[in-house]
Amino acid sequence: MRNIILIVTVLFFLQAQAQELQPYIQEAESNNPEIQAFELRYEIAEEKVNEVNTLPNSEVSGGYFVSEPETRTGAQTAKLSVKQMIPWFGTITARENYATSLAEAEYLEITIAKRKLALSVSQSYYRLYSIKARQRVLEENIALLDTYEKLALTSLEVGKASAVDVLRLQIRQNELVERKEVLGQDFFAEQSVFNNLLNRDESMDVEIFDSLDLPSIDPMVSLNSLNIHPELLKYDELYESVEQAELLNQKESLPDLGLGVDYIAVTERPNMDFNDNGKDILMPMVSISIPIFNNRYKSITKQNKLRQQELAAQKNDRRNKLETILVTAISTREASRISYRTQLDNLQQANDAEEILIKSYESGSIDFNDVLDVQELQLKFQISSIESVKNYYVQMAIINYLSNNN
Repeated sequence: MRNIILIVTVLFFLQAQAQELQPYIQEAESNNPEIQAFELRYEIAEEKVNEVNTLPNSEVSGGYFVSEPETRTGAQTAKLSVKQMIPWFGTITARENYATSLAEAEYLEITIAKRKLALSVSQSYYRLYSIKARQRVLEENIALLDTYEKLALTSLEVGKASAVDVLRLQIRQNELVERKEVLGQDFFAEQSVFNNLLNRDESMDVEIFDSLDLPSIDPMVSLNSLNIHPELLKYDELYESVEQAELLNQKESLPDLGLGVDYIAVTERPNMDFNDNGKDILMPMVSISIPIFNNRYKSITKQNKLRQQELAAQKNDRRNKLETILVTAISTREASRISYRTQLDNLQQANDAEEILIKSYESGSIDFNDVLDVQELQLKFQISSIESVKNYYVQMAIINYLSNNN
């Protein structure tokens, strides 16, 4: 029961994080020009189905006899022919199936692009969080150093501190102010990256989490979830399209039928009276187009088999790479958790050291060199813990990209 409660807590925690990011991800999907381009490609692929659902052009020809050939019933003056070729039974359906399979592959490209966009948005957002959190920590440490400076000035008046101690504290403050201003520039640059992903004005403000903690346990991830990842399903769809291409090739290697009619205008023979004098000629026609030299179709069959082997190899290669990325992300996520716990422990010990120094001041003695050393350690551990949180959620974004099959 305790494990169930922990799992529910983690899922609720992660869902809350996702709800904060979801509006940004949805806005990016709606505005991103790359997604729009993929959607247009899919619409074009769907329209191809209508394109192939047609018969070949009808052939209409006509001619006029310059030298009119004489027949028993009269002279032939003009000829009109109409002809329509018809593919072998099932050929048009095979073309539709092939076009549909290509459209389904294009649809998966949209899914993949949306996932990659969501990953980029999430990672950029967590980088913004990290910068903002580090700025906040620097502000706190600048204020702390200001307090220490006042203590040093008081100690200087009573001869318990030197002017050098005051100057070192002021120098340290200047350094932190510089770092904070540099982070401000980093934030504007990353904010521009984030807004560009959403295809909106670069200067628009981004609402950032006030704080981020790690969930008590990590959600379980199975490598088997990769089996239905869109990047791999794409190869299945492409493989299916090659199968449909081969079925179409087999149909196109069969004869084509042709139906037509010839009409010949005949003039009456003068000064003669007999049946069918001047009767026009109407001749229905049936033709067949036989691909006697079919090396082309044999070559296409061989190419399709090789293409399927290529796709199978590409899928295996891509799965291995995705599995490596997933395993690395899981490992890095765990390393970030370990680092976060360590930094919290170190920070607690640094805070204890700070309390000891404050008590020393109350008793009449304080070493401001120790003060600066402890403050530097505190800042280091605070920054490291923020980076650990950022790295954790960046890796979670990668894991979600690879294992979330919704």
